[in-house]
Amino acid sequence: MTARRAARAPGTGRRRHRGFIAAAVVLAGLGSAALLRPNDPAASAEVAVVGRGTVEDTVTALGKIQPRAYVDVGAQVSGQLTRLHVAVGQMVREGDLLAEIDPALQQAKVEAGRAERARLTALLAEQRARADFAEAQLSRQAALRRSGSGRGEAYDQARMEARIAAAQVEATQAQIRQTDSTLQADEAQLGYTRIYAPMSGTLIAVDARQGQTINSAYEAPVLMRIADLSAMTVWTQVSEADVTRLTDGMPLYFTTLGHPGRRWTASLQEILPAPPKPPASGNGGGSSPSGNSGAANSIVLYTALFEVANEQAELRPDMTAQVFFVAAAAKDAVTVPVAALTPADEAAERHRVTLIGSGGAIETREVRVGVRDRFNAQILEGLAEGERIVVGWKTDDGRPPKIGFRL
Repeated sequence: MTARRAARAPGTGRRRHRGFIAAAVVLAGLGSAALLRPNDPAASAEVAVVGRGTVEDTVTALGKIQPRAYVDVGAQVSGQLTRLHVAVGQMVREGDLLAEIDPALQQAKVEAGRAERARLTALLAEQRARADFAEAQLSRQAALRRSGSGRGEAYDQARMEARIAAAQVEATQAQIRQTDSTLQADEAQLGYTRIYAPMSGTLIAVDARQGQTINSAYEAPVLMRIADLSAMTVWTQVSEADVTRLTDGMPLYFTTLGHPGRRWTASLQEILPAPPKPPASGNGGGSSPSGNSGAANSIVLYTALFEVANEQAELRPDMTAQVFFVAAAAKDAVTVPVAALTPADEAAERHRVTLIGSGGAIETREVRVGVRDRFNAQILEGLAEGERIVVGWKTDDGRPPKIGFRL
């Protein structure tokens, strides 16, 4: 009996060893399952905290800054530019002498006109004397005719000469008026050889050089540009998809490349009714109303204008402005990322959000949304500052997912 128990002892030990291994495998599997399914369901959530801030619904566009008031100064007569009295950047006042063109040709025309007028004035005096003599002759012949001693032929001759003399006086008077008109134009042309500033401002461009020959026969050449830089106008190009959201008087702000940390504020003043007229095509054919000749998919841009003060001369002509037209704004508002919102129904203001409670429990809540931009939205009701919301879920490998923002 004792020998038989001793013979079974080695087999019994091997079975017990196998049992221990199986139990260890089961326990390891249970441990792995516990690791794969953590007790906290929020562990795989990307969380954001409800905060406060400013949310703006804006329409963005690019614009060019130009002087509000400027004038291109040109030449109205031809000739050599003998004197240039100003330079770029110089301040001028209205009436200041800017340049002089050689007046020799215009002066000669004025002298010729004055001489012609003097000749016609002398001729008029002579013709008036002849007219007076002819009237006296006519009076004598009329008296003789009434007394019956004069001849009818002599009377008719005297009357004809009196009328001719009067007509010559009228013709000469008309020639004098014509000469006066021509002389007035020549004197104006002579005055145009001295070019004066038509307004006060800054010379922002001078395109002429002293000694240059000016030819104004077909088109008045532009010599320089004077601008008032104390106020600027921003010419903004707005796409047809956004122009319907703009209204006169709406607030806006803009930035420039040269002043990245500076904002200028203003109000929209005017939206031009039609896009800028495209340049005429070379072959004389019609062009697309959008300004891109014949392009079927071209973008139609409308011009929106507004003015901004520039007392410190920080804004310069032709600067590029990044303009933001503010359609709606909410300051110091409860805000959440747009990625956390899920539409609740067709109403644009009702959405659902997923929250994480203090104990880690996940719940869904309906909220009412106000102003929103590309990244954040104003919460009108349903959330409080400091609550935690889910904006996304991590992938199986623990990395956060790619979140697509709603635009």
